[in-house]
Amino acid sequence: MAMKRNGKSPVSSDTDEKFMFFKDVSLGPHETQLRFRLIHFWEARNPVKKTIIGLEMLLIDEQGTVIQGFIPPGRIKKYLPDLKQGSVYRLNNFYGSKNKPMYRVADHIATVSFTWNSELSVLHEIPTCFDEDRFRFHSYEDFEANCDIKGDLYDVVGHMKLVNGHTLIERPTPDEVKIDTTRHIMVHVQSHDGPVMKLYLWDQAAADFCKKFNSYDNTPTLLLVTAVNTKRLGGTLALTSMSPSRVFMDYDVQPTIDYFNCADVVTKRETLTIADIFSYMKQESAKDAFFECTATIDDVVHGSAWYYIGCSGCHAKATKGATSLVCTNTKCEKINTAGVPQYRAKISVYDNSDQAIFVLLGDAGRVLTGRHASELVNSYFEANGSEGADHLVPVPEALISTIGQTHKFCVKVTQHNFSGDTRAITVTKILSLDTPPPTEASVGSNIAATSGETVQTENEVC
Repeated sequence: MAMKRNGKSPVSSDTDEKFMFFKDVSLGPHETQLRFRLIHFWEARNPVKKTIIGLEMLLIDEQGTVIQGFIPPGRIKKYLPDLKQGSVYRLNNFYGSKNKPMYRVADHIATVSFTWNSELSVLHEIPTCFDEDRFRFHSYEDFEANCDIKGDLYDVVGHMKLVNGHTLIERPTPDEVKIDTTRHIMVHVQSHDGPVMKLYLWDQAAADFCKKFNSYDNTPTLLLVTAVNTKRLGGTLALTSMSPSRVFMDYDVQPTIDYFNCADVVTKRETLTIADIFSYMKQESAKDAFFECTATIDDVVHGSAWYYIGCSGCHAKATKGATSLVCTNTKCEKINTAGVPQYRAKISVYDNSDQAIFVLLGDAGRVLTGRHASELVNSYFEANGSEGADHLVPVPEALISTIGQTHKFCVKVTQHNFSGDTRAITVTKILSLDTPPPTEASVGSNIAATSGETVQTENEVC
């Protein structure tokens, strides 16, 4: 077998046709053949002059290895008519250029660059199986570590809440997302391993989002966006779409299907009475678990703070430092954070079995009152300008007016409840009373499912 000029041998197929796998692609010229599926392609433009730099591609071979491809601007006209997302190709002759360090979408050190003698042809009779796609999911900690350094572009998947401008749409409908796509769309995404993140969709990603969203008969709830960039906007971690970004929803691709199935397990919470929850907390085998409980608000607890000052980034409690507020979350370690009031209100509730103290945190308090804690605190100080910043704001009317209301609460019991340190139960969500009951549930299955649901408890905040 002949050796190619950089000393590595191409692979021979069953038909004795020489080709190379992506894992063997190195830097420099290659006079051999590649076979791959075209996952995606997009225009790369100069961000200032808006001139086209070239056509970039995401390719996958039969071994499942992903690599970036690049067509220089002078050669785009030659190859573009034959490019179709999802098709399988044969490429003869190429140059292995060094993969760019900024905004990478593949792990490989090299990029397959088309040269003067490159020959591209469609494989109509596909000799083997090629994966349809490949994604790069990373944890919230990785997004934090990669923030503002213009490094790798990762993919994100999670539950979504649509934000159009500054208006949060809790249950968006197709009519509510028919917006001008020249503006950006902001979506709140809650992944299984971290807090809610703001995801900004621009240009083509925003248009794709609207098109997909409007095509669904029922409101989609899961969102997967590829190649997002992490940056800090207004002191808060945010994700933004880029030129290579793609948008998927609900059952579009396997990762969203898998996430959907996992989410179905997580949300199948046992519906218990208050007495049943107390009984569970006394069991020796009890573990952290989520339950649903329908109860009536009897009173709002006075004499203690109904809010706390949280970090503007992760919402953990912020404490006074020497000259500024400091986040207490060791994973955040935000210096000079801006303090934002967050709910930590205690309400007395009852049902036909018992009474309890529920603690409202974050969104649960906002959903119950219809107003953000920061809005209520700011309104009080605007009306009482003579009060100092350390003054404790009394329980607002927005909370007091909820007395007598009946709601379905999603609550979380933790080790602090089992050890007897507190009987106060943390509320993570306020659910609609007409939410259909879970079809497959047990206390044991809920315990197993809680690993996928991340919520701060009262003790974690304190």
